[in-house]
Amino acid sequence: MNDQNEFLEITAGAKGKRPTVNGMAYSGGKMRLPGWKFPVVVDLAGMTIPDTVPLLADHNNSTACRVGMISAKVENNQLLISGEIVAEGDVASGIVAQGKAGADWQLSIGADVQEAELVKGKRSVNGIDLEGPFYHVTKSTLREVSVVAVGADSTTKMTVRAQFKFKGEVESMNENEKKVVSAAQENTPVQAAATVSAFNDNSAEIAAMAAKEERERVVKIKAICNGEFDKIEVQAIEEGWTPESTTEKVLAAFRTKQPVAEVNISVKKNDGPNLKTLEAAMCLRAGIDEDSLVKDYGEKAVEMAWDDRDMSIRALMGECLRLEGMDVPRRFDNQAIQAAFSTVSLPGILSNVANKKLLQAYEAQPIIATKLCTTGDLNDFKEADRFRLTDMGDLLPVAADGEIKEGGLIEESAKNQIDTFAKKFCLTRKMIINDDLGAFLKVPVAMGNRAARLVDQLFFSRLLANPTQGDGKALFSAAHKKLLTGATSALSADSLKKAIELYLDQVDADGQPIAVEPRYLVVPTALKHLAIELTRGATLVMSGGTDNVVRPALNVIVDENLQVVSSPYLANSAYVGASSTGWYLFGQPGTVDTFEIGYLKGRRTPTVERGDLDFNVLGMWFRVFFDVGVREQDHRGIVKANGAA
Repeated sequence: MNDQNEFLEITAGAKGKRPTVNGMAYSGGKMRLPGWKFPVVVDLAGMTIPDTVPLLADHNNSTACRVGMISAKVENNQLLISGEIVAEGDVASGIVAQGKAGADWQLSIGADVQEAELVKGKRSVNGIDLEGPFYHVTKSTLREVSVVAVGADSTTKMTVRAQFKFKGEVESMNENEKKVVSAAQENTPVQAAATVSAFNDNSAEIAAMAAKEERERVVKIKAICNGEFDKIEVQAIEEGWTPESTTEKVLAAFRTKQPVAEVNISVKKNDGPNLKTLEAAMCLRAGIDEDSLVKDYGEKAVEMAWDDRDMSIRALMGECLRLEGMDVPRRFDNQAIQAAFSTVSLPGILSNVANKKLLQAYEAQPIIATKLCTTGDLNDFKEADRFRLTDMGDLLPVAADGEIKEGGLIEESAKNQIDTFAKKFCLTRKMIINDDLGAFLKVPVAMGNRAARLVDQLFFSRLLANPTQGDGKALFSAAHKKLLTGATSALSADSLKKAIELYLDQVDADGQPIAVEPRYLVVPTALKHLAIELTRGATLVMSGGTDNVVRPALNVIVDENLQVVSSPYLANSAYVGASSTGWYLFGQPGTVDTFEIGYLKGRRTPTVERGDLDFNVLGMWFRVFFDVGVREQDHRGIVKANGAA
């Protein structure tokens, strides 16, 4: 492994760019942890790693100590991280500055332990042969990675590469402020990019350099404060502030004497809404039915939620920060947005609300395929055999000796396979500032409609394609005795009677009738009204002669109780095999398995999930995915008529 992976490195970006980080958070070996009698080894193979992980200072989950966002991965039995430092406060600046001065920063992982066991003998974990006793954490979830002075894993030290520039704008300052800036600039020489390694052999030289730079830092801070800001001076020296951050604090102290217009996030007292009431309030604002909310959250939570149903997105962010014990920023800026999205509460609430809107739209959209197909569950995405027991033969006469003949079960099989269909959408910074929850929720509504239409698209594309079956014959073919062709197959009373006859004559593997009645007449939209006319009551016919008597004509088709189902997909030119004249007879799903809609492990609806924090996007990504597939199961139980020559 190269040196870059062995140590965490923070590299200051160019102007306007955030510092980037990368390195090793855990080497895979033993760690000494408070509260654990023996060393702890976290099995990286059993660790669940979220898409994004916060980078903290000293495991402190406050806003000020959330210094960055990283991604993590396991490589060569080590936990590697990379990301960006997003914070610009004193803590983040201090980490970079002290590292530059020679501090041997280390990393420490924060994880939730689901399963662990005490190992008394020998065991290989993370590719390392270890001697017991030690605790083997077999299942865990990575929650955060922290920058610490001394880590549990002594190998996770880091180097720092940084270039510093003062961020002030002298032109807009008064005379007192200019004095502060002048003092800072006079005492801040231009720093060239330099790398200080924790494993440099010249440790004495490094120590001397660090001591010198610390003395210079203190001198600069005293010059900036100039005896007028004693509290700031003491705090800056003790807490390791940089001259730059000290300058910003002094300037802020000057400007507190002037009124400042700020956008405040409204924060309730400790007796304010909890997570359930906040989520219910957002659901009410989104137009979710109150009765369904009572089932999910309880009557009391929904009742309380009515008071907060008009809560703005900004206020919601503030409440989520409060619920997790984090500081609520007074100024509503990018840092406040980033802090809110780093919580568990806010993305969870928004994704749940979006999920409910998506399901509401999905369930409201009629799906024709569910009328005509059975449903089934698959365990994975591999093509699966779908076995069914079709028959056990006819009952036979009992012989004179009383012996009953054995009847063997007849087993048939078909295939099905599911796939994942997905898209992503974003709650942007613009939507947040405009408090435009409606614009955000329009997307999952549209995706819910699309997901419902997807099931029909999969079904009709398969039906129209007329795929080859396991017996080597097309689904609809003369060999299967279920296809009407030629001009006489156009939808009419005569052709419908013929199709019903073909349907009733279908036989099982033994050549015996399957005795299944047709239930649905499936037609393109151009044939809808003709189909209704054919399947409704008797027609009225005018008799000839002078008396002009009206008498009913017998319509025997009405006794078949066929339900007309029309679909625009059948004649849509985007689908192979589409026709404006073709029509079909289907049986009741379950009486004979014609087509099956397959879902992954019983999940019959699409899902909304929080996506990754993207540093290139001012907002939060969400994704919608749906695991579904449709395949034909049995050629019996369907009859097709081409409707034309």
